[in-house]
Amino acid sequence: MKKITRLNKKKQPKIEVEMEGKGLTVHGGMLPVINFMGRLNFWSAVKKAVNKERGANAIYEIADAVEMIIIGVISGATSLMQVVKVCSDEVLKQMAGWKDVPVDSTLGRIMKTLSFIEVVGLEGLAHRLRGRVWKVCIRSGKKLMSALSIMWVDVDSTVEGVCGNQEGAEKGYNPNKKGQKSYHPLMAFVAETKEVLHSWFRCGSAYTSNGIVEFMKESMSYIKNGVKVIVRGDSGFFSGELLDYLESIGAGYLIKVKMKNLISLLGQQKWISIPKRRGWEQAVFWYQCAGWSHPRRFVAVRQLIGIEKGLIEIFEYAYFCYVTTENLTPIEAHEKYGKRATCETWIEEVKSQMNAGHIITGDFWANAALFQCAVLAYNLLRWMAMLTGGVIQQWEMKTMRLWLIRVAGKLVKGSRQLTLKIPKKFLHQEEWRAWEQMSLNVSFG
Repeated sequence: MKKITRLNKKKQPKIEVEMEGKGLTVHGGMLPVINFMGRLNFWSAVKKAVNKERGANAIYEIADAVEMIIIGVISGATSLMQVVKVCSDEVLKQMAGWKDVPVDSTLGRIMKTLSFIEVVGLEGLAHRLRGRVWKVCIRSGKKLMSALSIMWVDVDSTVEGVCGNQEGAEKGYNPNKKGQKSYHPLMAFVAETKEVLHSWFRCGSAYTSNGIVEFMKESMSYIKNGVKVIVRGDSGFFSGELLDYLESIGAGYLIKVKMKNLISLLGQQKWISIPKRRGWEQAVFWYQCAGWSHPRRFVAVRQLIGIEKGLIEIFEYAYFCYVTTENLTPIEAHEKYGKRATCETWIEEVKSQMNAGHIITGDFWANAALFQCAVLAYNLLRWMAMLTGGVIQQWEMKTMRLWLIRVAGKLVKGSRQLTLKIPKKFLHQEEWRAWEQMSLNVSFG
């Protein structure tokens, strides 16, 4: 048998492994993130937002714990123990300027000292930081419509199942594991920038639209006057109370309809064929649901999905119906609502890629604070991507972590200067440089 040789490959060398390398890290890409947080005066902002002092003998402040948790989450930590392991990286400690890192039980105890007031402070912190970032975007020439004229807001809830008897974890709506205890957070996203506008951490028994009016009131209080808000939501938010509130403040809405008699109601409407869309028809009508003070504009489309042959042909349709304030044709409304599907992708990024709701303790308000830390971590990366521009704005969190955060590096000291050395060539090096330069040059005034 003829021996096959490979011309472009040498014999594989024997390589010994020694775990004695110093100044090495797999988190070299955290340096731009830490620089960006420094430019935002993030630690001081947390200190001001969570206005709660610890004991005189306490080594770590609440702002220290929040900062470490956020850096750990961005690096990929899925528990407080992993947060500590990430933050104990000697290079990361030097980059962040930490003298020491607490054990996970200490981090947990610090978070358990927080209450409703401190969680609200963390929620407000995200809004204040967003305002500073958006001002820089506008000054740099970016046409940020959400800050200047129209803001589309996608509202949705999500279920986060737990294994255990954590405080506030209750049985409720859980499509994946019926009967499992869970939390049921409520979130709102800015469609243009993909960032979290506002979020609530709720008990698992909370219905989708529970507290939605108060939630929107809080969200609206942080939006600049003169910006028209249009809320987009699924059928879980088809609530007369919500629509009344949005109309009272001049906000718009596009919400999927949920009614027991919907199919019967749609069957009574006058349907018109949609040009260039074979098998599609649309209808517009006004309807006043029970308990409503006045009728509202409904738009509907239907798609022919089958014809049952017999003595009488029976046409089978798939119906889609929305209530809206916007001057959209039914098919335009349907297509506009279809863009909301990306909201579910963003929720999965916050949950699965930033581990919101995964890092938990036995205390409800501690878990709510940890959830807000994950939301802040998500928004920080969104803001960095927005200010950097280019392809990074389209990347998901896991992609940013893979190509921008997990970069091998070595920290060396010479001439009284610390230098982080990263590979001379690596994938997406150009994007990384743009990411780094933004973090060094951005100024928030």
